[in-house]
Amino acid sequence: MARFGLLGRKLGHSWSPLIHKCLGSTPYDLIELEPGEVEPFVREDKTWQGLNVTIPYKADAARLADEASTRVRELGVANTLVRREDGSIYAENTDVLGFGFMLDQFLRGPLALDGPEPLRGREVLVLGDGGASQAVQAALARTGADVRVISRHTEDDYSNIPGRHPNAFLVVNTTPVGMYPKCPATPLTLDDMRALHGLAGVLDVVYNPALTGICLNARRLGIPYQSGLAMLVSQALYSSELFQGRTLDRSLVASIESQIRRQTQNVILIGMPGVGKTTTGRALAHLLGRPFVDLDDAFRLEYGTGAGDYIRLHGEDAFRELETRVAADYGSRSSLVIACGGGIVTRSRNEDLLRQNGTIVLLERPLESLPKGGRPISQAKGLEQLARERMPLYRAWADVDLRCTGTASGDARAIVKMIGC
Repeated sequence: MARFGLLGRKLGHSWSPLIHKCLGSTPYDLIELEPGEVEPFVREDKTWQGLNVTIPYKADAARLADEASTRVRELGVANTLVRREDGSIYAENTDVLGFGFMLDQFLRGPLALDGPEPLRGREVLVLGDGGASQAVQAALARTGADVRVISRHTEDDYSNIPGRHPNAFLVVNTTPVGMYPKCPATPLTLDDMRALHGLAGVLDVVYNPALTGICLNARRLGIPYQSGLAMLVSQALYSSELFQGRTLDRSLVASIESQIRRQTQNVILIGMPGVGKTTTGRALAHLLGRPFVDLDDAFRLEYGTGAGDYIRLHGEDAFRELETRVAADYGSRSSLVIACGGGIVTRSRNEDLLRQNGTIVLLERPLESLPKGGRPISQAKGLEQLARERMPLYRAWADVDLRCTGTASGDARAIVKMIGC
């Protein structure tokens, strides 16, 4: 059978096997090699037919090929190798093609731009000057954009970007800032983005987390944005076409993206204390076959005491600081069902920590049906006061709002229907 795979040094979890299974380029393996093993494998191992190549071996891939595309010759790096029928090796850079596909969809869709050079004369800021930046710049070259590269290594650095580039139309992040697990960091602050008055869109080549820090900032400002999953899938499609020697339907990109999002998005349950987040969360996790995390239980495991006892001993502010650490940990992961404490919304930072990989679901029940026992804040303030303070926040955070059905299993089924996970 034909052999395909992803070649790298430390690969960890990768979506490439799933993506290529959907595209038809299987069997597909993850191939971890040390630097000294790369050349013998590429040149002498005759079992592989097509390889994707990731850091740190993209320059090696270009060097080891018998023939390379114009893109590879210009950039000096390749992410795709194909063994031809005569045994020769061909190198391509489908990162350029993948970003080009993502950019084209973004320009035609959210920005409603068309034509052969849709960015002609418009200033585009590319954050970072590494290998990903080179691919992005190559794709941008055909759009007529006025590309400006922002880098820590040049005079055009991250200081006073709005002052130097007040007319920036598009920002593309090619740095690893904001990538899991150091998320949701951002290379461009909210204040700087707000000061770019002509900013029409934000793109990020990072795809994990689903919403990076710069995308979350764009969302907050009402600016169209997109993170890098479309680039990941579309570059794989172009690679798979080379592997299989046939043209693939471009609609596969959107369908594979949708499948990955359904499988990876966390489902985050918020709501008043006692509304049933834990019981509904357990039922939902069972229904979906996913791990369940109650953040109050996670707090107890991490700090050796429950939320109520910690609040009584150390005060609410001290508890909230530690609660945010727990939310940051689990919010950066994927494919979980997470039940939050009722006060999670009292710290605004927690919203980004949860939203970066999740859909936020608000559970609601009548106040008179909510218990107070073992809940020091509910007892101290009263449910009516808590509701006045928190319900506007719950509703502002929520992607969907569920009026509880009366049973945890009924609520779980309703959530699946509402969000399509």
